[in-house]
Amino acid sequence: MKRIIFLLVLSCGLALPSSVMAQSSDSDHVEVGVFADYMNLSTTEPHINFIGVGGRAAFNVHPNVQLEGEMSYDFERNYTSVFTDGVTSQFVQTSLRPLTALFGPKFQTSSGPFRAYLTGKVGLINFSVSDQNAPNGFVGALGGVQTGDTRFAMYPGGGVEGFWGPFGLRLEAGDEIYFDNGTHNNLKVTFGPAIRF
Repeated sequence: MKRIIFLLVLSCGLALPSSVMAQSSDSDHVEVGVFADYMNLSTTEPHINFIGVGGRAAFNVHPNVQLEGEMSYDFERNYTSVFTDGVTSQFVQTSLRPLTALFGPKFQTSSGPFRAYLTGKVGLINFSVSDQNAPNGFVGALGGVQTGDTRFAMYPGGGVEGFWGPFGLRLEAGDEIYFDNGTHNNLKVTFGPAIRF
């Protein structure tokens, strides 16, 4: 299963340069961005609210269709408490850290400055345990994908993005589904800047 996913990602990565070069030069055909990531892991009680960062890259195969790959790493946990006199929220570094890598199409409404879109991606989610800082923990999680607790994942989602020239902001929400002795549904929300060229 891991080899099939690796070969799929590798073949799409090799096809990327030729697809980008074959497009006309008068349209925005590549989009890259970074994002803040929130994932509500619903397999535990109480649910764990993970916070992290990620990046994505996409290229147009049609004015309304992009192929997109993304990776996120969640290294903090959020504790929120509601009291009669207010709400408190605290971020704490956690030892359980999900690493998610997804790839798939993005169907957008238009090629203008404001877009709504739907996406469906497949990939993997890896759960690693680390007490290192975020950059070192990320490197360790990448190395542990083949030997760690890695599961097949699917992600249906949607969102909106607005651009001012080549710069924009993107908000997306979806259901990160992974399979481990059954189906596990987890809310995932991302927000961040993007550049298209």
